[in-house]
Amino acid sequence: MKILNDPIYGFISVPDPLLLRIIDHPWFQRLRYIKQLGLGHLVYPGALHTRFHHALGAMHLMGEAIATLRSKGHVITEEEALGARIAILLHDVGHGPFSHALEHSLVEGIGHEAVSALVMDALNDEFAGALTLGIRIFRDEHPKRFLHQLVSGQLDVDRIDYLNRDSFYTGVSEGVIGGERIIKMLQVVEDKLVVEEKAIYSIEKFLVARRLMYWQVYLHKTVVACELMLVETLRRAKHLAMSGVPVFASPALLRFLSAEHDRSSFHDPQVLADFLKLDDHDVMGAVKVWGDHSDPVLSRLAGDLVHRRNLRIKLQNDEWPPSKVDELRRTVATQLGISETNAAHFVLTGSIVNNAYDPGKDRIELRYKDGTLRDIAEASDNLGIQALARPVTKWYLAWPRWLTM
Repeated sequence: MKILNDPIYGFISVPDPLLLRIIDHPWFQRLRYIKQLGLGHLVYPGALHTRFHHALGAMHLMGEAIATLRSKGHVITEEEALGARIAILLHDVGHGPFSHALEHSLVEGIGHEAVSALVMDALNDEFAGALTLGIRIFRDEHPKRFLHQLVSGQLDVDRIDYLNRDSFYTGVSEGVIGGERIIKMLQVVEDKLVVEEKAIYSIEKFLVARRLMYWQVYLHKTVVACELMLVETLRRAKHLAMSGVPVFASPALLRFLSAEHDRSSFHDPQVLADFLKLDDHDVMGAVKVWGDHSDPVLSRLAGDLVHRRNLRIKLQNDEWPPSKVDELRRTVATQLGISETNAAHFVLTGSIVNNAYDPGKDRIELRYKDGTLRDIAEASDNLGIQALARPVTKWYLAWPRWLTM
């Protein structure tokens, strides 16, 4: 048994040699160099924790959840417990650096969940089939479906860990939740994960914390602006590379800049292997060099990002009028001496959605002493919780702060 010191939970254990072999694998060790919150540290300086931290914390919470359910009489074999830990340990292994920015610029039609599944399959071949049960739980193909809900659901250990961990490292106290109490209140009814009724206030706090963390951290308007800048920087670099213009990049990053890659590409073992060489250093090392590129669009985008001359951004409830967007793009084109087409890299509009609780996908249900089940949005007397069951959409408009209007 390996003992690790975690700043959130204290000493946590790695209870099986197979888990330690997975952790020691280069593809998992790469998560040490991918920040959990991407460019969030440009707003919250302490947000430098990594996906490696998060994966280990989620594995620990999975063990706690399994122990709770076993104590309530639910049969979970040692093989299933190991499989569930494998599933949650590897659930983020397919993340690229600045994952969501990467998914909107360098790769098309495949998200990190699908990449994680492909990575698990490749690791399973290397580990002679030892990960099979964990993969089945991850893909919701195991008969005990509540184990998959612990990995991916409205109340999974993934969310419980990242809310407390992200709150800790950002200093945003609104994200602190009673994760330990929620886990102690877990129950299974008809192969479905539910919570005991006395956990209602902890669940309410969990949902409110999630909504607040999205607005204050994950969808903080400055974080959104910086991620938009990174997306446009990568798109411009890719456009140049595919046009034959030399751009500096590590060999792995250059593969994704120089050609189109979609879901089918990742079935090529070499493409997957190159993707798994990418981390934050590849991207930011290249961006630093691009600040001196001869292309004025790329150099301005990269230089502004490196020196944190982030875009101004405003949010509103309605879509921004095209005339306003076009006006800003014309002004940028004039001031930088570039075409209006290229000015579109600097003036950006779109929408962001905060959906803290989506009962249409998966419900959080309370189990009462008489055995009845009620959805949290119906059971709560807090009108705010009922409101959380509805998504909130805001429209952004971002433009350069150096723009003189």
